[in-house]
Amino acid sequence: MNANDLRSPRDLQMAAELSEHRDVMRLNEMIAKREEEGPMGTRRRLLATSVRLSRSMAPHVHKTADECIERLGVTIPVELYVYASPSFNAMCVKPEDGRLFIMFSSSLLEGFEDSEFRFVMGHELGHHLYDHHSVPVGYFLNNRNTDPKLALQLSTWSRYAEISADRAGAHCADDPTGVARALFKLSSGLTGDLVQFDLDSFMEQIDDMQVLDDEPGSGSSSSDWFMTHPFSPLRVKALNLFNESELVKEGGSSQEQLELGVQTLMGLMEPNYLEGRTPAAESMRRALFAAALTVANADGEVSEAEITVFEKFFGDGKFSEKLNLDKLAKTLPSRIESARDLTGPGQRMQLLRDLVLIANANHEVSEAEHRVLSEVAKGLELGEEVLAQFLNGPLALD
Repeated sequence: MNANDLRSPRDLQMAAELSEHRDVMRLNEMIAKREEEGPMGTRRRLLATSVRLSRSMAPHVHKTADECIERLGVTIPVELYVYASPSFNAMCVKPEDGRLFIMFSSSLLEGFEDSEFRFVMGHELGHHLYDHHSVPVGYFLNNRNTDPKLALQLSTWSRYAEISADRAGAHCADDPTGVARALFKLSSGLTGDLVQFDLDSFMEQIDDMQVLDDEPGSGSSSSDWFMTHPFSPLRVKALNLFNESELVKEGGSSQEQLELGVQTLMGLMEPNYLEGRTPAAESMRRALFAAALTVANADGEVSEAEITVFEKFFGDGKFSEKLNLDKLAKTLPSRIESARDLTGPGQRMQLLRDLVLIANANHEVSEAEHRVLSEVAKGLELGEEVLAQFLNGPLALD
């Protein structure tokens, strides 16, 4: 099977659309000019901060890489690196000077067995194979100047990019149980014999997270839903759909059914509440409207930058000097309570993340603004830890 057939159509479509966005085109042009002037120093930095794994040093790692490269049809020369870290992680770095670089944490290399490591290797090669580096998502999502709507598009696309890379990894591993073990290790950090991996129990836990029937206060920490490592339950669900499809087994569900199922899962994390007509969507919009203006006015004045970002969410002309911001702020607790009662943790996290995007309009969140954000997070039963993740956590492809 051609590995390109595994790529999520939504990933492909959104990547094409994003590549034509003026801000993405402008940044890619700048990057291209820098590359024309000579190498950007990626390889030098890797050599200075990590250990390059030669074939004599790590024959088994190279054997796995060679087999995955052949299975996926990757043609560029690959260099492998390891860096010291107690966390399980891996990264595919944009090619430079005709070489592709893949980095692994020391703990992952030591803790992952054959098919588990094949999944990780294939996942990283998948990012290159599907040209995910053509959209510099990390730059935009870590840059507070980014247009909020572009940030939302990039966040949505990055999840589909991970779905594609996961499929490449699963295709390379050719062992669903090994893939599940890899995800278990990424989630738990466990590799020893103290806790025995049990696939059925692990899948029961994922079902208990109630990704599809999301109920407040149930299941695992919903902050996992917005993180690449540890794994997202939605990615595990999406891989299950993949394993049951005709792409993997004869007589499986059609590719159309597979993609529809994946889109249903990913839809839980997309900001469709801005247009939705359900009571939950309406409550989220009302809460975001009041919270955004309360945060913007926390310092006593709503800036032009804040108005611009606010109207990117709600439409031109939605901000008016006639708005009674003090009165609106008094309605905020009841609006937050309504959103909390009508939505699940995933939707509430989406609401808080969108509010943080608006709060970053002036490129720095003040103490007064942070106090309002904290009250909103508390009212949504999310807390400071989740808020801090959205305010400070880097967002990029693994």
